[in-house]
Amino acid sequence: MKNLLLGVAKRVATSETLVRPIAMAADLLMSSRGCLTTFHRGASSQDWERLPNRDFYLDLGFLDQFLTYLAERGWSIVTMEEALRRSKLGSPKDRFINFSVDDCYRDTYEQVVPLFRRHHAPVTLFVTTGIPDGTLSLWAAGLEDVLLNNDRVTLENGAIDVPTAEAKREAFHRIASSWDGPQAAARYATFCKLNGVDIEAMHWKHAISWQMLEALRDDPLVEIGAHTVSHPRISSLSPEHARAELQGSRDRLIERLGVAAKHFAFPFGRSGDCGPRDFDIARAAGFASAATTRKGLVRRDHQDYSLPRNTINGAHRSLAAMELHLTGVTGAAARMMGRV
Repeated sequence: MKNLLLGVAKRVATSETLVRPIAMAADLLMSSRGCLTTFHRGASSQDWERLPNRDFYLDLGFLDQFLTYLAERGWSIVTMEEALRRSKLGSPKDRFINFSVDDCYRDTYEQVVPLFRRHHAPVTLFVTTGIPDGTLSLWAAGLEDVLLNNDRVTLENGAIDVPTAEAKREAFHRIASSWDGPQAAARYATFCKLNGVDIEAMHWKHAISWQMLEALRDDPLVEIGAHTVSHPRISSLSPEHARAELQGSRDRLIERLGVAAKHFAFPFGRSGDCGPRDFDIARAAGFASAATTRKGLVRRDHQDYSLPRNTINGAHRSLAAMELHLTGVTGAAARMMGRV
């Protein structure tokens, strides 16, 4: 049954004809609705096609199209702060959407924020502070970069050929799956040595810096929140370690940027990644809200420390797929299939 529902959802997500009546019905029947969305990285349409881990990136050509579409359809693009205020008011026919970028890489500064500026639209940045501090290994970004720019790479058990975009994608997912976990940073360090990669230079090729964040801090369209120090799965940590991750990221943002860092987003963010204990920790750390990646719309009676957010990945390059988020269909489907 779950596979059948998933297949139907995928077909609907690619059909403007099927989705438009759903959107029109939602406009008529829902008094107020808010949609929180998130993504991680952005790339131009041309670059997106070549990337070994392209689903981790939002096609910025499509994002440009979507932002225009939202303005034409009368949606307000708002900060997280404003989204919480509007959701509590529940004004009739109010429709608002928040875009947040999790982690924050160099492309957040160079490409993503400039696109939102061109649309005069705000964007929320949830910063993992280990990235600008240089303490968090960006092993997935480095692995992808090496695969993208080489047709042959060396692994611990020998060299492999990756001459095509398809071969690079297959290799990325196979290698990343084998590395994923506590040993990833060490495996990546060995990989860099085998392939003559300057691991420090590679980090700053992809990482956002504090200097970049200082420039963004002064942009009235940018809202900055916290996303932990080292991007762990919070539910797997002891209460003390979890508090250190949440409080530490907020304190670091206050120290380096002088911002309030009022809002927080849980890494991974599904039901197995954060729960009631962790929502209480976010409240105790001084945050005004905490967001998950559980799909759905923001309602008037929502809980501020378990906010739903809809992840937009690289495969979501149709307005029909976006309307399924805006109408709450993806959230309902996820709950039906137990994917929360």
